[in-house]
Amino acid sequence: MATAYERFNLHATPEKFYIEACDDGANDVLVIDRVSTEIDPLRYTLTTNKDIPPSGVTRPICGIMGTIRLVAGMYLIVITRKRKVGDLFGHTVWKALEFDVISYKKTILHLTDIQMQDNKTFLSMINNVLNTDGFYFCTDYDLSHTQQRLSNTSPDFQEMSLLERADQRFMWNGNLLREIIAQPELHKFAFPVIHGFIVMKPCCINGKVFEWILISRRSCFRAGVRYYVRGIDSEGHAANFVEKQKIHHNNNHPSFVQTRGSMPFFWSQRPNLRYKPKPQISNDTNHMDGFKRHFESQVLIYGKQVILNLVNQKGSELPLEQAFAKMVNGMENGLIKYIAFDFHKECSKMRWHRLQILVDAVSDMQEEFGYFMVSSDGKVTSEQSGTFRSNCMDCLDRTNVIQSLLARRSLQSQLQRMGVLHVGQKIEEQADFEKIYKNAWADNANACAKQYAGTGALKTDFTRTGKRTHWGLVMDGWNSMIRYYKNNFSDGFRQDSIDLFLGNYTVDETESLTPLHVQKDYKFLLLPVIMVVAFSMCIICLLMAGDTWTETLAYLLFWGMASALTAAVIVVNGREFVDAPKLVQKEKMD
Repeated sequence: MATAYERFNLHATPEKFYIEACDDGANDVLVIDRVSTEIDPLRYTLTTNKDIPPSGVTRPICGIMGTIRLVAGMYLIVITRKRKVGDLFGHTVWKALEFDVISYKKTILHLTDIQMQDNKTFLSMINNVLNTDGFYFCTDYDLSHTQQRLSNTSPDFQEMSLLERADQRFMWNGNLLREIIAQPELHKFAFPVIHGFIVMKPCCINGKVFEWILISRRSCFRAGVRYYVRGIDSEGHAANFVEKQKIHHNNNHPSFVQTRGSMPFFWSQRPNLRYKPKPQISNDTNHMDGFKRHFESQVLIYGKQVILNLVNQKGSELPLEQAFAKMVNGMENGLIKYIAFDFHKECSKMRWHRLQILVDAVSDMQEEFGYFMVSSDGKVTSEQSGTFRSNCMDCLDRTNVIQSLLARRSLQSQLQRMGVLHVGQKIEEQADFEKIYKNAWADNANACAKQYAGTGALKTDFTRTGKRTHWGLVMDGWNSMIRYYKNNFSDGFRQDSIDLFLGNYTVDETESLTPLHVQKDYKFLLLPVIMVVAFSMCIICLLMAGDTWTETLAYLLFWGMASALTAAVIVVNGREFVDAPKLVQKEKMD
């Protein structure tokens, strides 16, 4: 495998960027022309370090994230700070912590005031994504694939560069690197960056030391935020799709893979100021085409599928569960099994022990699927023949709880097989390891929830402690309030940020007006002002009572009715008052 360089110096002159490889024995330099208006590949050339001009401003960088075009022209995005997460089979895994977005242009004075404001907004969008915690990379190992996928590849695949062989589903900087990817001679200067969560912990049970690793890879296909991206697209890509790989190794390297993703048919749940918007199933779309594409892809990649649908089997979630079950039955595919488990009903009144009902119900299937394992001499001793695909509405809180329980059951089997656990011993009895395990899964839940919903996960008290607590319920309430605010009043910007970053929207420098300039209806400004004024008058009437109680009551009734009626009109027209995405066409979001 062609590895990428790990250490760089960036030398900037007014005309060029010189990115110098600083690995031992390297003297290659990537030169990026900051001035040329020729076709993009001509911007990039290779030279040696003796050609670096001494007049340049020099700084160390950790890697190239890629380039992007905004209103002011091209920008170079670099990683400026990283932290070592751990070693995976002898390869160092890094977490990118800080980035810098550098303009090719020396000035933006050629822009109009409107263009300057738009460019500033687009820059803030790029930084919004970069500041979302959870970017990871490795310069000499492919983080985008599972162990099992890598073990089943050809010699030609093994010789490919990291950029060529990366799983495009999980390569979040693929759009930013498209110009470098087009020139194979430049591949050593860049690497795939995944988004999600990675934790690596040294552990010891019965005096036997091993490394326990949890990797979550978020798909960049149909990526977005909680209420604006649900269901699937026409290609069968599911919203909030995450591949989870649990690995541990000492002499052997076993791993167990699960997936999660939105219910794979066409449905939406756009925010409208209500606490829980009613989900809508599309009535004018052929669901089965996208549904089949999704599961044909899942079976091809992962083998047999067991769907664990954890949504409520009553209320607004019931039609979604029924539609999902009907489509699975309609496929008539023996490789796909559907199990519905009403998480909230079964675990109501703090009866969290009832989750064991589901774990026991799928135990035979989990035994059948097994797990992947490579021995110390590199020989594959077992393979995983299928995966559990879990979902709830958001594929966050309920889903994470179930996945942690299934992963623990697989780990129990692995540790017993390798002699780490003695006969009759349970993981739950190993207090030190159990604490590491639960905290890692809770941290994973928080990371995935912040990336999709904007806040930490709910129900993490159960994941961390194995039981539900009253303080956990209080924290869930707080996080739910924060989610409500963000989902209604800031997620449109977050969705636009992701679409710009991933190339779902591209900036055209020749456009005089971008989609950022959406004119709001007069109600957007007028009604909230009327409501605030009316409510303020109610408070004033209470504090400054009239001469008689009837006069005070009359004022209160008038201003109270004005407040209530205005609030009702706002709620009825809720979609007009939320922060909606501006960059991507409406039909893609619905």
